[in-house]
Amino acid sequence: MKEYTPIKEGKVREIYDNGDNLIMVATDRISAFDHILNNTITDKGAVLTLMSKFWFDYTSDIIPNHLISVDNSDMPEFFQQERFIKKSTMCKKLEMLPIECIVRGYITGSGWKSYLENGTVCGITLPEGLQESDKLPEPIYTPSTKAEIGDHDINISYEESIEVLEKAYPGKGEEYAQQLKDATIGIYKKCAEYALSKGIIIADTKFEFGIDENGVMVIGDEMLTPDSSRFWPLEGYEPGKGQPSYDKQFVRDWLLANPDSDYTLPQDVIDKTIAKYKEAYTLLTGKEI
Repeated sequence: MKEYTPIKEGKVREIYDNGDNLIMVATDRISAFDHILNNTITDKGAVLTLMSKFWFDYTSDIIPNHLISVDNSDMPEFFQQERFIKKSTMCKKLEMLPIECIVRGYITGSGWKSYLENGTVCGITLPEGLQESDKLPEPIYTPSTKAEIGDHDINISYEESIEVLEKAYPGKGEEYAQQLKDATIGIYKKCAEYALSKGIIIADTKFEFGIDENGVMVIGDEMLTPDSSRFWPLEGYEPGKGQPSYDKQFVRDWLLANPDSDYTLPQDVIDKTIAKYKEAYTLLTGKEI
């Protein structure tokens, strides 16, 4: 059996070169506050992989995606080991664009803090009188730069995103920036409406895009998972306060309350976290992992 070693490792993902394509593995690692925690969350990688596949399929009419297969039998024997099952995505090779595409449909988190300070989010002026967790009149696009592991992404304006893209792709900056904005908002609107019908509010999310070998813009990486999005239950939603969530908020809250934890979680926090991930997956897809 041919052995493979990752050509790139992120906080959660490992990427392997498979000749004409890549194999992206979502591990069971979990990160918070830019740290990889000492625990793993069993089945988390499977949720991320299979939920991304669901959304790639659902949005293929809006924009092409990088997905080739999540069936391990389509992959080399090395990836048919138990540790890779349901966690591996065979995908197209893309030249990834240097922009994180963030869309916010509700005001929360850092956006809420910024709004309290000066009435804006990432330089975009919002209506007066909004409450925490309010739905925005229209989703807003707030791009950021991509940081290396351990660094923070930096929020930039739409105009600055044009400059970043123009530097990387002379003559294409404005065209690519507009494509990214339109695709990001279009995907969010379609998926947020669907999720709402299943009892989940997608408060915000981020996407990554790349250019394929034919020069076509394609969405890649992960898509609308609890790692890259804020999912809130529709039941009990009430603006004016923070909302319970289907993501790793249990982890963040516990770490904030236990600053001496050395990034090691107790079992009950692990259990609650994966239960929320799986619940969101089942609500959205009608399937269980």
